[in-house]
Amino acid sequence: MNNTVPKRKIKVLVIDDSALIRSVLKEVINSFPDMEVIGAASNPLQAREMIKTLNPDVLTLDVEMPQMDGLTFLEKLMRLRPMPVLMISSLTERGSDAALRALELGAVDFLPKPKLGIVEGIQEYADEIAGKIRVAYGTKIHSHTQGEHSAITSLPALGNRIATTEKIIAVGSSTGGTEAIKELLIRMPADAPGILIAQHMPEAFTKSFANRLDGLCKIKVVESEGNERVLPGHAYIAPGHSHLLLKRSGANYMTELSQSAPVNHHRPSVEVLFRSVAQFAGKNAIGVMLTGMGKDGAIGMLEMRQAGAYNLAQDEASCVVFGMPREAIAVGAVDEVVPIQEMTQRVLNRLMQSGGMGNRV
Repeated sequence: MNNTVPKRKIKVLVIDDSALIRSVLKEVINSFPDMEVIGAASNPLQAREMIKTLNPDVLTLDVEMPQMDGLTFLEKLMRLRPMPVLMISSLTERGSDAALRALELGAVDFLPKPKLGIVEGIQEYADEIAGKIRVAYGTKIHSHTQGEHSAITSLPALGNRIATTEKIIAVGSSTGGTEAIKELLIRMPADAPGILIAQHMPEAFTKSFANRLDGLCKIKVVESEGNERVLPGHAYIAPGHSHLLLKRSGANYMTELSQSAPVNHHRPSVEVLFRSVAQFAGKNAIGVMLTGMGKDGAIGMLEMRQAGAYNLAQDEASCVVFGMPREAIAVGAVDEVVPIQEMTQRVLNRLMQSGGMGNRV
């Protein structure tokens, strides 16, 4: 991620069929000294010509538009001319599914449109819009093709090689995390230990995200409802409105949801999850820090390591944004740095090495 203000302004092309949205986004983006809207297109066909002539650094792209919908355009763009794209999606179930599909196709991030008071809502999002544009500008964009995940299969079942009911895998991520989490979970065998996940994501998107993963994975993936027994072969995703914590009830691990104040500006926060895992799982936990902007979770991951957990971080080359893994590495919280494509295998290897007692080696 590029944390410095660029020598020239970030050139943004806004693509939205609403003249009002185009106008408001232009006003908001141009209010920041390090970026400017160099053009605004009402549909993808117009945008295609403007990309050729204006050579923008970042696109903001609506989903539902005339002549060609945003997802079709994004798929073509990422195949022919990959570039940073920030999606804009309505806060509806249909909109959240489209946003998640956009991330699969290569969009860096998405920004939800408010249901009511769109102009005021977007203006309130001004700092978030600018932050996401800056992140998009600094990301590495690769071409995407249809079916690139089709060859991924889950790894062999663990069987009785580890005591899965005593093990916990805790995962934290932010920007780029939806695809990284998919890479991690889609390879997990059906009898993997219970997995708790804190991903920075708006409330309207987490259930759709969990449902989407559940249809792809051998393990059961759900949006956590709180007070669930953490079972092997299950992954629990923090809902966008609450922190997710691990707790104990007798011999059982349980989930807990909290709507206490945001931590590191986030709720759910990776910090909150990791600290609870350090407290209640200790040496029986494995921590995984995936792609994301900022430092959320770094200190919590250090507490996990100090409590005996073994921690892995995604490597820079495979991250969309290396911020969160970098911060965790910098504070000494990480035992191993791993490409996302190898993460599941490394986690399972570690589980088998540590054996049923979960001791560090």
